[in-house]
Amino acid sequence: MPDTTHSPRIALVTGGSRGLGANTAIALARLGEDSIITYRSNKAEADKVVGELEALGRKAVALQLDAGNVGSFDAFVDEIRAALRDTWGRDRFDHLVNNGGTGLRRPFVEMTEEAFDEVMNIHLKGVYFLTQKLLPLLNDGGRIINISSGLARFTAPGTSAYASMKGAIEVLTRYLAAELGPRRITVNTVAPGAIATDFNGGLVRDNPQYNQAVASITALGRPGVPDDIGPMIASLLQDANRWVNGQRSRSRAAPTSRAGHSGRTLQRPATIRCQAACGTGVAPDRASRLIMIAMPPAMRPVIPARKNAIA
Repeated sequence: MPDTTHSPRIALVTGGSRGLGANTAIALARLGEDSIITYRSNKAEADKVVGELEALGRKAVALQLDAGNVGSFDAFVDEIRAALRDTWGRDRFDHLVNNGGTGLRRPFVEMTEEAFDEVMNIHLKGVYFLTQKLLPLLNDGGRIINISSGLARFTAPGTSAYASMKGAIEVLTRYLAAELGPRRITVNTVAPGAIATDFNGGLVRDNPQYNQAVASITALGRPGVPDDIGPMIASLLQDANRWVNGQRSRSRAAPTSRAGHSGRTLQRPATIRCQAACGTGVAPDRASRLIMIAMPPAMRPVIPARKNAIA
């Protein structure tokens, strides 16, 4: 069973100053959980989220973090220790949400080593070593959520580097679930799908053609919004989901072939599956569970070659 000795629970949400990260922290606050959120450069934005969390009756702290700079992690961990001590009188937290990241759309033939390394440092190397360094501060019976992408399971031209890192994160999640099992720490992945935020320059939110293309293959007839995702992530961190471990939750609404939509017949959507993984290893998802969704032609010409700033 999870460690319920400490109350309230405390979550660390990277990239929590906006978008899905901010929404996750707010959803956790509504469930009675406090948060430490991180931001890369926009302190004012992070302070606004802290104010929202405090208005919900929770304690919150915002700390600066460059998720791709592994050399800064030791100092960041010291800041976490100080925040826990000064704000909560504790030396450990309960939940880690590895959410911070950046988008990169660039064709394979145009990819540079520098751009590739930057994406790798943020989405894979950074997650790997930040989690490692934070483990001594994470309570036994805690929870870790890693954010992936549907691009790890289907292909969209121009996203080879980003998608490769998200695929690696899904593999890492299964290994962490097995290796951290003896401490009763569960580790899961959430793949949000196309969500209307400022990610990738607000592509899903602000580009009408892209927005409609996403809506056309979604059963509910629209792209997701942060309020669809934050509560779902928050729910995975709760005791009721303690037996969900080493799994990938694909939170995009089910694809459809109903009239008025794309008319394509797609494989059934993935579901959250529960599996014991405490020290015994985690079986990978079966190939039959993969969801192979072809990028709609209407979406391809509107994908800009741009990189978005980190939250």
